[in-house]
Amino acid sequence: MASTIQALPTEVVYLITAGEVIDSLASVVRELVENSLDAGATRIVVSLWPQQWRIRVADNGCGMNLDDLQQAATAHSTSKIRSSADLWKINSLGFRGEALHSLTTLAELEILSRPLGGKLGWRIIYGDGGKVVQVEVTAIAPGTVVTVSHLFGNCSSRRQGLPTTAQQMKAVQATIYQIALCHPHVTWQIWQNDRQWFTICPAATTGQLLPQILPQVRQGDLQEVKLEIPNPLNSEDRTQNSEFSTPNSRLPTQHSALNLVVGLPDRCHRHRPDWVRVAINGRMVKTPELEQTILSAFHRTLPRDRYPICFLHLAISPEQINWNRNPAKTEIYLNEIIYWQEQITQAINQALSISSNNLKEAVHTTRVSKLLKAAEAKGSYNFNPQNPNPCTDAINRVSPNSLKAVAQVNNTYIVAEHSGGMWLVEQHIAHERVLYEQLCDDWQLVPVEPPIILYQLSPAQVSQLQRIGLEIEPFGEQLWVVRNIPAPLQQRDDCAEAILELSWGGDLQTAQVAVACRSAIRNGTPMNQQEMQTLLDNWQRTRNPRTCPHGRPIYLSLEESALARFFRRNWVIGKSHGI
Repeated sequence: MASTIQALPTEVVYLITAGEVIDSLASVVRELVENSLDAGATRIVVSLWPQQWRIRVADNGCGMNLDDLQQAATAHSTSKIRSSADLWKINSLGFRGEALHSLTTLAELEILSRPLGGKLGWRIIYGDGGKVVQVEVTAIAPGTVVTVSHLFGNCSSRRQGLPTTAQQMKAVQATIYQIALCHPHVTWQIWQNDRQWFTICPAATTGQLLPQILPQVRQGDLQEVKLEIPNPLNSEDRTQNSEFSTPNSRLPTQHSALNLVVGLPDRCHRHRPDWVRVAINGRMVKTPELEQTILSAFHRTLPRDRYPICFLHLAISPEQINWNRNPAKTEIYLNEIIYWQEQITQAINQALSISSNNLKEAVHTTRVSKLLKAAEAKGSYNFNPQNPNPCTDAINRVSPNSLKAVAQVNNTYIVAEHSGGMWLVEQHIAHERVLYEQLCDDWQLVPVEPPIILYQLSPAQVSQLQRIGLEIEPFGEQLWVVRNIPAPLQQRDDCAEAILELSWGGDLQTAQVAVACRSAIRNGTPMNQQEMQTLLDNWQRTRNPRTCPHGRPIYLSLEESALARFFRRNWVIGKSHGI
């Protein structure tokens, strides 16, 4: 029988390879922009003409000389790796040398470039397979301009299978946003059909850049944490005493960096988990394990069916990562995944805690003016900025005396002062947060005498109570006896009603929330000075003090600067009296 296995023609192999990397307008933008970033660009201009299937990316990077330009579009040509050992020392966004070559098989490719310090710039046009078909000297500033024209011109079926132009432009915008978040120091200008589409200004940190991408989020709604963390103890340091570099950091291999930006759960959250983003060494990646870790860390801090805003950027020693999982490098193999999950959880807990660094929080005057109707009674509130309470807690949280209980309003809100202003703390949900975390740390069931009698429970309710550890048994027709209960309910008169509430379903955490809510101080309960101070001290020590387990905000911050603006205390005395 004749053989049916034959080698594919070269042009078919190139088309298949191109299909792995170049599959849309957004993928072209991604590949060209990543080359610009690898060249050290701090300013990138992307121009698109979608109806003409044309894209141009210009940058102020290091540029290329004539020899490099003539090799740039040949198959598997790259300046970023030399051997197989270099695959474990990837410091760049690109390293396979496929993108430009793939573009020559799917489009017309032109590159203009001039190296830094070079006297001449060059313009080269490439033909099929990356062959140079035209070379000429050109006037150009240091940097590179890549133009891709007639994309998929030789694959009309590919064009027909792509989404609409509007959807493709949305994908391009999302791609640029993702890359910009990983490289906040870069200036971006995006043009569509010779009109400026949008711009992204550089920022010192990702947290300062994020409001440009999410306009509904304000700077005061975000908390940013930067940590230097050691690599896993059992990791193999293949390059001891060397250094690795990422677009945002340069650290010894024995250490990595974690940059975390979170939306404070009492201020901003979303209907979908679309803003739980993870980047590693300058590239946004899909890592379900780390994304689930982030969602778990925010559990019981957000309202029902709401999701956090969280951007995590890890700068990890290259030997910890294998990028060869997906042609687009959007998925990776990460060593010691459990270790990184632990570090991320600790970082999120630190970001959500109330620390000395974030005690003073900006509150816009418009928000204050809507919520505050204040009358200053003599001696009821004294602001003393000369006596701040230093933070001495070993884990960088606010010391218990940083918030001082001043008064109780409507037997519901505790007025607390600190060195930068005042807070209103809702007593019931603050106590609920305290009790919930205590129950999570120590879920105790204690025997009760006499036992509690419940009536007319369904089999599902009985099974639910047994699931959370309660001892329940039949006591007669339609009667059940409960012999142990959660410790916080022991002194309550409505213990039977609380047990009945627990029987309606949910996991152990749901039961803990229900017990904390029922056991917490009720609004309308008078509290003396010591009781209020004790509650404030206990609440400040919780891991997630910003919201209750149901996701409701616990406190309102009124800074002295906002109060001064509201009461116009910055007026000149003479002018305020009409002098």
